[in-house]
Amino acid sequence: MTLRCDLVIRHATILDGTGAPRFTGDVAVEGDRIRAVGDLGSVSGAEEVDAAGLALAPGFIDAHTHDDRLVLCGPECVHCKTSQGVTTVVVGNCGVSLAPLRLAKRPPPPLDLLGEESWFTLGGFGEYAEALARRPTAVNTFAFCGHQSLRVEAMEGDVYRPATDREIARMQDRLRESLREGAGGFSTGLYYPPNMHAPTEEVIAVAEVVAQEGGLYATHMRDEADRVAESIRETARIGREAGRIEVVISHHKCSMPENFGRSRETLALIDTLGQDQPLAFDVYPYPAGSTVLMPERLRQDVPVQVTWSVPHPEQAGRDLDAIARDWGMTRKATAEKLLPAGAIYFQMDEADVRRIMAHPRSMIGSDGIPHDAKPHPRLWGTFPRVLGHYVRDVGLFSLETAVHKMTGRTAQVFGLPDRGTLRPGASADLVLFDPATVRDHATYANPDAISEGIRRVWCNGETTFREGAPSPGAAPGRFLGNPRRRAA
Repeated sequence: MTLRCDLVIRHATILDGTGAPRFTGDVAVEGDRIRAVGDLGSVSGAEEVDAAGLALAPGFIDAHTHDDRLVLCGPECVHCKTSQGVTTVVVGNCGVSLAPLRLAKRPPPPLDLLGEESWFTLGGFGEYAEALARRPTAVNTFAFCGHQSLRVEAMEGDVYRPATDREIARMQDRLRESLREGAGGFSTGLYYPPNMHAPTEEVIAVAEVVAQEGGLYATHMRDEADRVAESIRETARIGREAGRIEVVISHHKCSMPENFGRSRETLALIDTLGQDQPLAFDVYPYPAGSTVLMPERLRQDVPVQVTWSVPHPEQAGRDLDAIARDWGMTRKATAEKLLPAGAIYFQMDEADVRRIMAHPRSMIGSDGIPHDAKPHPRLWGTFPRVLGHYVRDVGLFSLETAVHKMTGRTAQVFGLPDRGTLRPGASADLVLFDPATVRDHATYANPDAISEGIRRVWCNGETTFREGAPSPGAAPGRFLGNPRRRAA
């Protein structure tokens, strides 16, 4: 008797997300689940796709994004994700989350990476989940609750100092509520001025709630330059003393020329510390970072490209030094005149990027900032860049390893048991791509150029992208509530 399913993908080169060797086979999908994998000659599909010569993998999980607002804008807004094969995004990183926070005036940077005050209307994390349910999008969403968001509320905006015991208690209460309403963990951005004044003890005290309720701790560390090793030790200490919670180091890097090559030291340190506690990290495949423009941290030996400016939007995409020459001003004065603004900083070494990316603990995350006028190309190009440039052109690692870092490894770290692997019973998040042609086209000059080689993407069994174009109206994405939530 022939089994009939909604979809059968035939003759695909299957990369199952575990890192195991590829094999040729068929995949059957029924509803939002994978029904069968293998030689499925006795299975028929309402739709059949011939994938001969193409690779089929679990949908990519973007381990680090700032898509908190993007996913609330409907499926038409996430083309930058679906066009790369992404089916799940992790939001609320670097201590920056839309919820739980209501604002009457523009938020301090870097909260304004998500927009001005009109976007901060969600007084509870449950409201964020409800907003996603009311207007679902084309990707699944896993969300952190951000430290800066908690600080701004608890400290009534007076965040350039340590919090008092009462304010810490308020943050603990709000984080507990958020975890119970679906947040997957707690994130910090200790590098940024509104958060750098938080002592380690404050962070540990708030993070203790994660140990009690269940979840992860993710951090943009206090320093990724001269004090990077010290910051790694602080990060591990927070996870350990808060109750042995699992820790993710965000966008691991060694910044500034004097620190080039130190990834040998930092990776060895992470491995040593990781023998006694769970430590992971994400990385993006570029030697430049992007965040808000900070005049006080400019260096002449680090080129800067402006990504957005509120008072001078016409300068987006331009080199800061070129703007300074046009205005006849110093570099710092020019940056101050552009504020509020964002920027790309060319501050890393390619050899470090490759070494960090190749490490077994790494996951791939774009760290894309979707609301910049001229964003970093990682927003549109991260995953095809890994598959094309770093796998096929450079030979940094195998295709199996690359897919594992985008799928199974990430699902394991974030506790998503139904995603990240291609197997019967798993969620039908799938990407079909051509390993011979997949390539990013986004550049610093043309950052929103669509990649090639991604043939088709399914999220929860529904097509979200096909042959260079999104599927109009497809909104199968779900809010992925805290998978580590402990029962009361």
